[in-house]
Parts: sequence; C-alpha cells; structure tokens
Amino acid sequence: MQKSHPSTKNIKQMISPFYHKRKRNISIHILKTNINNKTAINTLKLLFNTHPDVIKWSVDLEDVDKVLRVETTKNLTGDAIIKDVIARGFYCEPLV
Repeated sequence: MQKSHPSTKNIKQMISPFYHKRKRNISIHILKTNINNKTAINTLKLLFNTHPDVIKWSVDLEDVDKVLRVETTKNLTGDAIIKDVIARGFYCEPLV
C-alpha cells in the first residue's frame, strides 16, 4: 500500500502557527532617500548585511524617491535606521 502525501492545505495548517508568529515579529520600514547608485548602496551593505535585526533590505533606484525598504525584527526602529543612514551621509525620512 502506498502512503499518501499530505495535501497542500494540511501542510499550510502545519506551518501556519510558526509562519504567523514569525510574521508578527517583523517590521517593514519604507523610507525616502537620496541613494542613487551602486556605490551608495555598497556604503549601506556593511551596515545592513551585518546588523542582527535586519532580515532583508533593498533600494529601488528607479523610483523617484529612491525607496529604501528594510524588513527587520521588532527590535530595530525606523528612527534607528534613519539615524544610521543619515550618519553615512545620506538623506533619509519615512515615505508618506
């Protein structure tokens, strides 16, 4: 007799509690910057790639607002990110 595989619905139910718990502990910060080239992005790489509370980040160079999107744990605030980006010589504020 062949053992059946769990349905996709059952798999989603099995991982759902973990996924939702993790999702609740994440903040997404959307910021307007003047980061306009790869050299500027490389300046921020060391900051964001080594920060223990940064999950992932990106800069949209095509957007007029040069949007910096940073996904973090709840331990890192938007104000702290802005302060760190400004300390590296860039303009940065919340995108509203």
